[in-house]
Amino acid sequence: MAKLVHDTDGRLLFTEEMRKEGYKILVPQMLPMHFTMLIRMMNRKGFNMEILNTNHRGIVDEGLKYVHNDTCYPALLVIGQFLDALKSGDYDSNKVALAITQTGGGCRASNYIHLLRKALDKSGYGHVPVISLNLSGLENNPGFKLGLNDLIRMIFCVLYGDIMMNAANQCRPYECNPGETDRVIEECMNMMLDAFEQNKGLSKKALPQYFTKILDRFAAIPIEKTDKPRIGIVGEIYVKYSPLGNNELEKFLLSEGAEPVVPGLLDFAIFKVHNREVDVDLYGGKWVKKFACGIGHRWMEGCQNLMIETINKHGRFHAPCNFTRLHQLVHGYLGDGNKMGEGWLLTAEMLELIHDGVGGIVCAQPFGCLPNHIVGKGMVRRIKDDYPHSNIVAIDYDPGATKINQENRIKLMLANARRHQKQAVGAQS
Repeated sequence: MAKLVHDTDGRLLFTEEMRKEGYKILVPQMLPMHFTMLIRMMNRKGFNMEILNTNHRGIVDEGLKYVHNDTCYPALLVIGQFLDALKSGDYDSNKVALAITQTGGGCRASNYIHLLRKALDKSGYGHVPVISLNLSGLENNPGFKLGLNDLIRMIFCVLYGDIMMNAANQCRPYECNPGETDRVIEECMNMMLDAFEQNKGLSKKALPQYFTKILDRFAAIPIEKTDKPRIGIVGEIYVKYSPLGNNELEKFLLSEGAEPVVPGLLDFAIFKVHNREVDVDLYGGKWVKKFACGIGHRWMEGCQNLMIETINKHGRFHAPCNFTRLHQLVHGYLGDGNKMGEGWLLTAEMLELIHDGVGGIVCAQPFGCLPNHIVGKGMVRRIKDDYPHSNIVAIDYDPGATKINQENRIKLMLANARRHQKQAVGAQS
């Protein structure tokens, strides 16, 4: 067991010795495609990371033991999942570490790392180090450092994950051979990781080539296209993407004969960078900060534009809009200062889906997330005033919410989507 080292504030550090000894670093699942590729990339770099894919009621019960039930649901789930793993006996608690993202914003994404450490102390695992994955300089660990090249590779993982998620969601509902889409996803992830090891696919110039390779592989999946309602999923980022957080919402929509439409992760990454530009305009600050963030913003959106152009040129799949278009859509609804949690981006995603003609939208609302309720559920009436036929249902996810009630409300939204779809077809004929 490596020697435990604390910083001047008493925080337990993840040291270089721990990394060399092969400490298992556990990571909670959020986006299956993106996170799987990111973790495999980090493991090829020399880390020993593992995604927790556990999904059972015991995780909620474990979280409730150590997290107040007024705390937001994602924090409760992540902490419960970590403690469930530590108590399972599958890991040596003397050679394990926990890693979570920390955005630096004014919500649980910054603060629940402290709740986790408190829970570890109470449950007898105070010797387990917690690694903060952040780009804000909030916490540093000598055994877990990311350089500029690592950050660039992470952005490329997000880009390739977004295009795979986009194509997969347009294939899986119609595949002739169940499981074929998942096989292609695995094949594409391995293709990109192999390319990364050869320093390929890691430049804007190379993006169209690899985007096309990915789209070609998904286009080769045998499908039987039928009329199915397209249903968008928006909301707080964890509950929006995580199967544990949303009771496997995508799988449920598929079982009900719908095509899930899920906005990509890159929009959120650009949103967080754009917020730092806006801070200088709204509150003052150094122009150098705004200039540097502007470079990052334009580079990421340039990559996103290449993805959209490649999808449109390919012709087989439907492309999303870019970040600039999202920003334009939300004008007149929310200002740039609405940036806590998902901020104005959540409202913009609902507007994009409506403009894109989706039949319905599920807005995933985690209990205890005030920003999400304001920019999500709180904007539904305003949106309906401008788009009377918009079909939006806000679903609360919390420890006391029953899955059957959630699914019944979604089924009602699906029924409305099918009715509107039939009316539209009748009007065209």
